[in-house]
Amino acid sequence: MSLNFGNIHFSQQPEKVVFLSGSLMKSLGLSSRKTIRLRIGTDSVNAVVKPIDRSGKHIYVSAGTRNHLHVPRSGPVYIHSPRDGEVELGPVVGVLSDGPHNPSSPFGARTSYIRQLLREGNKKVFVYAFTPRDINWQRNTVQGYMLGTGGGFVRKTVPLPDVVYNRLPSRKTDFSPFTNQLRDRFLKRNIKFFNWCFFNKSDIYSKLDGDVQAGKYLPETYNNPSPERIKDMMERHHFVYYKPSAGSLGLGIYRLTYLPKKGYYARYHGNGGNTLLKFPSFGSLMRMLQSKHGSKLKSYVIQQGIRLIEIDGCPIDFRFHMHKNGRNRWTPVGIGAKKAGRGSVTTHIKNGGSLLTPEQALSRAFGSRANEVLERAKEASIAMSEAIENHHAHLLGEIGFDIGIDDSGKIWMFEANSKPGRSIFNHPALKGEGRASVDHVMEYSTYLAGFHRGNDS
Repeated sequence: MSLNFGNIHFSQQPEKVVFLSGSLMKSLGLSSRKTIRLRIGTDSVNAVVKPIDRSGKHIYVSAGTRNHLHVPRSGPVYIHSPRDGEVELGPVVGVLSDGPHNPSSPFGARTSYIRQLLREGNKKVFVYAFTPRDINWQRNTVQGYMLGTGGGFVRKTVPLPDVVYNRLPSRKTDFSPFTNQLRDRFLKRNIKFFNWCFFNKSDIYSKLDGDVQAGKYLPETYNNPSPERIKDMMERHHFVYYKPSAGSLGLGIYRLTYLPKKGYYARYHGNGGNTLLKFPSFGSLMRMLQSKHGSKLKSYVIQQGIRLIEIDGCPIDFRFHMHKNGRNRWTPVGIGAKKAGRGSVTTHIKNGGSLLTPEQALSRAFGSRANEVLERAKEASIAMSEAIENHHAHLLGEIGFDIGIDDSGKIWMFEANSKPGRSIFNHPALKGEGRASVDHVMEYSTYLAGFHRGNDS
């Protein structure tokens, strides 16, 4: 197989014909052929192939051919010949999400990110965004969202994709019977689907706990702990985190503290601010939790508290945004340091936290050892990504880790997310990493679709 990067153009001939520049025809091994099978996504058509005298790698698709193919656009694209007599253009990448019926912001809060994916992705691949209701399974087409010349969204009928990048916005949607059926229909058509669904915290902990490489980074953690377990953990560690297994954005998380001779404390974010409550006994603490959450506490996990490095008396943790690259290997693409707000139970920006670069945070904490600590944290993030992937039944291309580092330099993993937020890329020093994150989504999609970058001509 020969993989090329070239340009697709439209011509007005009514016949089913494809024109290839001489160098492209030679590279694809088509010099002696009269006809080819041209593929884009799930669409294909037989067409006459003719050479044209033009330098570089160019393919011209006639109007007669386009009547049988839903070609998303002209411009730059990968071109390869996976089998003798076949030419495939692409890959076709579909970004699956959902949102309000608003033409200017069709994907709600995710619209800006999806716009970036389309803008950057169009420099290399065919890419569009779509919602579940945009698919026509009978015709194998999608009424997709693409970017027009002015940067606004336009709707186009496009083929089913080679690869689906799942950015459905909510757990409720992700775990619905409808979405399960949707994923199955893609797989039955041999369409790759990555980032299957949101992670469940307790599942991740249980899978990694016995892993030789990843287990050493986990704080002591238990699912659905009994009151006796909670009390024991508080007495041994003095503070713990009590959080919903399926939570996000720091919602519903408690920092529970036990100070001998002083009592029990619960810190959490609620009613628009950070709250600290004191309890005279462990029983009164548990009664408060039961009254607020009731049976939902069965889905909570308890986790050992770690004394993290601090700046100005505020704890620091790190978001490692991991991606699979075009060679199917995990790499930390973006790293942000999150400084907790005063009195906050988490480092989430919405709860008063602030963002720093990892170098800024680690140099304050470790001085000349900062780079060595950062490199060890990168190695840990790769080891944990590989371990989660090994225990995961479906394709993963992206993971966000919340990682802590204590005063001794030991690395701890608190949470793993399959659809990580992108707030760290708002930092001016991390804009480049934000663009690299988008590039990695496209590179991994290219790999999954069989357009292997290692074979470029």
